Amino acid sequence: MKDYFVEFKVFLENEKKVSKNTLESYLRDISQFAQYAAENSLDDLAKADGQFINDYIKYLKVDGRSDSTISRITSALRCYYKFLLAMRITDTNPVKNVKFKKNTKKLPEILTNKEIELLLKQPSGTDFKSVRDKAMLELLYATGIKVSELIKLTVHDINLQIGILHLKGSKNERIIPMYPAAVKAVSNYYYHVRDTIVVDSSQETLFTNMNGQPLTRQGFWKIVKAYAKKANIKKDITPHTLRHSFAAHLLENGAQLKDIQEMLGHADISSTQVYAQIIRNRYAQAYKKYHPMAK
Repeated sequence: MKDYFVEFKVFLENEKKVSKNTLESYLRDISQFAQYAAENSLDDLAKADGQFINDYIKYLKVDGRSDSTISRITSALRCYYKFLLAMRITDTNPVKNVKFKKNTKKLPEILTNKEIELLLKQPSGTDFKSVRDKAMLELLYATGIKVSELIKLTVHDINLQIGILHLKGSKNERIIPMYPAAVKAVSNYYYHVRDTIVVDSSQETLFTNMNGQPLTRQGFWKIVKAYAKKANIKKDITPHTLRHSFAAHLLENGAQLKDIQEMLGHADISSTQVYAQIIRNRYAQAYKKYHPMAK
């Protein structure tokens, strides 16, 4: 992969003289873009065109990145391709006419109980990949953790004997219970499959790709999309949809917002209150649809 990463770093430090935070952010953004490009058969970032950039921004939206994050990534890409132009590595700037439109604030998509059941049933085989995928999907819905947290889990973060997940963040710790089916799925993977996939005994990552290397967000995103299509779920779901569904279903069944906030790791309860709005909207729609005097 030709990413001109070292040269861009020197350019940011010596020519642009950006702050340390901006330097780290831009380099991380370009590194993640290069990873996306490699996974989509682009071997030279200088060859990216406007359509490829637009597809990447669309991917970021589907992946659940915030508007502010996508705006920063777009700025990083714009700076990067201006650098490639200045160095005469490319003669076009694919980001020049790309305009990122911020979405109006909308409620997150959630799956119905039936749709969740259909999705979790899709990896039903006994092959290694199916067993691994079943464990990941069950764990994601059982705990509501982020995909970034899922792919960073180690074998020390989960206690299958008592059925809990222990997450250690930089600011807090969360202990999240798992329902029996999730414990069973993860146990099946851990005791019967993981050691066959992960041949390196020093590798502590719980879930890896089929080559025994850590999973990427993009890799897991593709897994979820494939199973959603197989389940014939028409909603445009992302890995975040399972997190949203976890929270909404708990609330719908009587859980307290404060408890859901703790499990999701939200610093501010206002982030959790969006799920109450989802439930209220659902009830309002049901009322309008089925009450004879509301039609």
